[in-house]
Amino acid sequence: MSQIKLEAPFTSFRGKICKHSDIIFKEMYGETFTSQICNPRTKPFSEAELARQEKFRQASAATKTALTDPSTRTPYEAEFKEQKKYKTLYGYIFAKEIAKL
Repeated sequence: MSQIKLEAPFTSFRGKICKHSDIIFKEMYGETFTSQICNPRTKPFSEAELARQEKFRQASAATKTALTDPSTRTPYEAEFKEQKKYKTLYGYIFAKEIAKL
């Protein structure tokens, strides 16, 4: 097992430490945590990845719209109550919207 000598500004560190990691600081729950990004991305996104991101973005926006609009939310709620696969209404609507794209 490796040993670490903690120096400022670290007060604690957990997890695997390797040579090629980038150490970052995150603010969560009012506390600052240290994290590491192991093997960070160096290449730009491919066309397929960008298309998937855009599809996800469109489905997410459509889901938020469907949840706020009562005329579209009511039919989704009725269908959601009849099924057993999805645990949340948001997840059910998101699956339906992404299937449309």
